[in-house]
Amino acid sequence: MSEKKRSRAEKRRGIYLAPWEKSFDKILNPFEEFIHRQTTSGLLLMGTAVLALLLANGPLAESYLHILHTPLLVGAGSWSVEMSLHHWINDGLMALFFFVVGLELKREILVGELATLRNAMLPIAAAVGGMVVPALIYFIVNPEGDAANGWGIPMATDIAFAIGALALLANRVPKALITFLVALAIVDDLGAVMVIALFYTETIVITPLFIAGGMFMILLAFNMLGIRKTLPYFIIAVALWYALLLSGIHPTLAGILGAMSVPAIPKYDPERFSSHVKGLMKHFDNSHHPGESIMTNDELSSVVHKLEHSVDSVGVPLQRLEHAWHMPVAYLVIPIFALANAGIPMSFSSFSETLTHPVMIGVSLGLILGKFIGITGISWIVLKLGIAELPKDTRFTQIAGVSLLAGIGFTMSIFVAQLGFSHNEELLLMAKTGILAASLLAGVAGFVWLYMVSKPVNK
Repeated sequence: MSEKKRSRAEKRRGIYLAPWEKSFDKILNPFEEFIHRQTTSGLLLMGTAVLALLLANGPLAESYLHILHTPLLVGAGSWSVEMSLHHWINDGLMALFFFVVGLELKREILVGELATLRNAMLPIAAAVGGMVVPALIYFIVNPEGDAANGWGIPMATDIAFAIGALALLANRVPKALITFLVALAIVDDLGAVMVIALFYTETIVITPLFIAGGMFMILLAFNMLGIRKTLPYFIIAVALWYALLLSGIHPTLAGILGAMSVPAIPKYDPERFSSHVKGLMKHFDNSHHPGESIMTNDELSSVVHKLEHSVDSVGVPLQRLEHAWHMPVAYLVIPIFALANAGIPMSFSSFSETLTHPVMIGVSLGLILGKFIGITGISWIVLKLGIAELPKDTRFTQIAGVSLLAGIGFTMSIFVAQLGFSHNEELLLMAKTGILAASLLAGVAGFVWLYMVSKPVNK
């Protein structure tokens, strides 16, 4: 069929396509399919980490560092906030990452793997084991001095990398195993957030802290009042971020607190929505005149507006925001963070010293050995005690494989390292080196383990 005939057929079916729309869709649809794959964000993160390493060890190293330390001022009138680009990324942009983590956590608690105690027990217990044992191993290696401040570094799991690695085995592992890793990583991140709030805060300024508490109360009041528009939440969340910044508590926690206040219950239930839409569609059909543009028919325009409002009323703000922010965070925020923080200057002349440095060893052993022992060991205990059960169609050997993938600490581990060693560049360099080395080894080991113990499954 010729292009003109197809165009006429589409018009008869009531479809209008812009002149370049079909050609654009041929490009856009494969691109959309690619970016929605679970492995893509992990590949992008890996690419930006490699790029950061190249920038930090190439002819552009000085320019790379100069750009990161460029001061940026945001303000109006006499009020202003000035930080380096590096701090804006770590303290400001990463608040969006924590916001999405908070939304995922709230969803899991309400309707996901953490909604019932029986289902939640295994990932919660595994996550606790995967935080405590790595921290203990690190502390055994680094029991005193400034190095001891890094005990929280190997506690974290990078969701994007770990899920991306497991998604590569999607045809060999049950879907429930991926769900288990997601739940474990989310609880793990919550634990990391609590550690940051309680142990990586140097000084606390009381007045801004009380103001931050007031901002959070306002957010909760918005929820109780049934406010479902996102703009009021955004404005108060920004004020909450600024108050936390002044208080001394890491401002990215505003992301978690903001997510906790987002409404998770729709205004209309499905039955009410269906009845309402049927009435609107009847009104729409009665108001429609063949051949007449909707722009000249006020009745049709009014019905369409009401339909749009009804769709918003049956949708859940939490789910809508999670869907809206997942891709910007996965494909913009986290890669920018990796680009700004994974640039580690390599010195091969001192490579042997780096490999034997206590911080490097503590981080590496914590992420690889600590995660494996902590997650596998605690999981075995709670399963033997009968207080938890394996996810559907999952074997214990696969849980052990997941415990290796959980050793991919990357984003969160680097974030904690920045806090623990903010005043010690040498220890920060050792910690980052350990994180990158351990994350790579854990990812490869976990992938090979799961490939060997799993067989292709029928989805």
